[in-house]
Amino acid sequence: MKPVPSITVTYAQRGTSARPNELGMRPMQERAYQKRGEQYLLIKSPPASGKSRALMFIALDKLENQGLKQAIIVVPEKAIGASFHDEPLSQFGFWADWRVEPRWNLCNAPGSDGGKVNSVQAFLGSDSKILVCTHATFRFAVEKFGVEAFDDRLVAVDEFHHVSANPDNKLGAHLGGFMARDKAHIVAMTGSYFRGDAEAVLHPEDEGRFDTVTYTYYEQLSGYEHLKQLDIGYYFYTGSYSDEILKVLDPNEKTIVHIPNVNSRESSKDKIKEVEHILEELGDWYAEDAGTGFQLVRTKAGRVLRVADLVNDDSVKRARVLSALKDPSQKNNRDHVDIILALGMAKEGFDWIWCEHALTVGYRSSLTEIVQIIGRATRDAPNKKRARFTNLIAEPDAAEDTVVEAVNDTLKAIAASLLMEQVLAPRFEFKPKRPDNGPTEGYDYGEYGYRDNEPNVGFNENTGKIEMEINGLVEPKSAEAQRICQDDLNEVITAFVQDKEVVARGLFDDELVPEELTQVRMGKIIREKYPELDTDDREAVRQHAIAALSIIQKAKETIVDDGEGTPTANTALIDGVRKFAMDVKVLDIDLIDRINPFGEAYAILAKTMSEERLRRIKEVIEAKKVSMHLDEARELAKRALKFKQEKGRLPSLTAADPWEKRMAEGVAFLQRKAREEQEDA
Repeated sequence: MKPVPSITVTYAQRGTSARPNELGMRPMQERAYQKRGEQYLLIKSPPASGKSRALMFIALDKLENQGLKQAIIVVPEKAIGASFHDEPLSQFGFWADWRVEPRWNLCNAPGSDGGKVNSVQAFLGSDSKILVCTHATFRFAVEKFGVEAFDDRLVAVDEFHHVSANPDNKLGAHLGGFMARDKAHIVAMTGSYFRGDAEAVLHPEDEGRFDTVTYTYYEQLSGYEHLKQLDIGYYFYTGSYSDEILKVLDPNEKTIVHIPNVNSRESSKDKIKEVEHILEELGDWYAEDAGTGFQLVRTKAGRVLRVADLVNDDSVKRARVLSALKDPSQKNNRDHVDIILALGMAKEGFDWIWCEHALTVGYRSSLTEIVQIIGRATRDAPNKKRARFTNLIAEPDAAEDTVVEAVNDTLKAIAASLLMEQVLAPRFEFKPKRPDNGPTEGYDYGEYGYRDNEPNVGFNENTGKIEMEINGLVEPKSAEAQRICQDDLNEVITAFVQDKEVVARGLFDDELVPEELTQVRMGKIIREKYPELDTDDREAVRQHAIAALSIIQKAKETIVDDGEGTPTANTALIDGVRKFAMDVKVLDIDLIDRINPFGEAYAILAKTMSEERLRRIKEVIEAKKVSMHLDEARELAKRALKFKQEKGRLPSLTAADPWEKRMAEGVAFLQRKAREEQEDA
């Protein structure tokens, strides 16, 4: 097995995630239930945290105690409808059971009223309480019957990241119509509140009307009983991936392999042969299990692997395999299946608690999809101490016609890695360093405790939050800016790392002045993403987002492992943050703005890719480099004006400080453009 450069996060194994309260609610579900009276509720919570059951509790209360007529549960695909089958909640302490009449679960029932859309209409006119349908069925129903047909009802949307504020997204448009009419209740649930296409999920004015319940990956995984460590990495290969797959695929680990999309560079364009090749690499095929349809492969060591093939185009065979995988009697049988081969399946809503390794070939165009795939491996299960995600990506080849595409895939893989570090880390709560600050109850400030004259880093293990003091930090003033800094920094960071030019320059531009990314590019993203915020609030959001991204990167430099790539304690990241804060003389926002947040990512990349390939990537990026964009120059000029207010002079083109020089270049660029326009007039 080849080592895969990866980020590693360790967790506390407190065993609280699955520990129910007197109503049978796990911690996330209890937190969501406390907000059950809200008309618009957004639940952001990772896979396996119990979102489906949380919705059951909330929906039953709205039907019984809040006067709503009915609840419509909307899921992206039929398979996920199984998450809302009947549940005997009263056996665990709740005051009611969850019951869905078979005819109203349209993910299973054919629709006995002349089609599923007409069945929705029949349901709306009935005395029945709960209906489950797909996003598509719901969209068509709203188009046919109008938003007013759903007055005084709960509309609950699972996997909410499928929604978009783009006018072409019909589900998003319908939700906007519901909120404009303001007579329905909406509960939205997602494990990844961002989209791979960088579109906003909701318009800011609509999003501000939602009350948000956030339950982080850190809280979820720290509360597990068994799983302690999660590794996320990427492996670059040359030639055919199926020839190299066993360098990273351990047959002794329970693994889901997602083979590449047939349109990707990594694909041979023959998915059936790729599956056959993987089976040959694993060992000798000798039979197909008659009951499950699993392929039986004997390894060189003599072990028999049970492999589920979900790539097969034979619908009958694939249905038998799927049925075997979903067999409830086998849910707790670790030996039921060893490896699952999939292409477009086994992602959202696919529950296999024993999965230890999610191995994905080829870059997935959507960061959301990557988060969902990683979620397949983050279930807790007995004797499962470690889980990992590996992304196999074809190295850029100088001889390839598609070298630019290959470089883009490399940049996207790094962006995904950076984003996942943020998703998996404890949540930051930044505050300005002031003389009258003091320790916050519930926070551990390390070996020396809280220090009055030093920047402090506190950690609350119960909430999974890091409190950090930073000199010169701008605080958000409006309620919306406070909400963004508290709940949505990952969405801001997502937009930042999805900007390919930002990642390319951060990794490969030797002349980069970090402030060009941390101030100018991030500033532009904040301005476009939140136009309703005033200048001070936009700067507060920018500072909080850059601090969260850059501090985790600096903390990684100080994490010490045990020689086998494993951090020595579950507090490794916290210790790294503390060490970074103590090692600098003054921890202020200017210092943070001078950190290149992609420095550590390049160090990981250099471990897995040859010097020649790195040079080739740099050449491709250099060829596309633009000296300055007009909007960048305008942002630099704004920073230059602030510089003049503070220093009493404009930045100089001959300054020794590279950031001052770059601001001056921005002013000069605008002046030159103005002269050119005058000459052309």
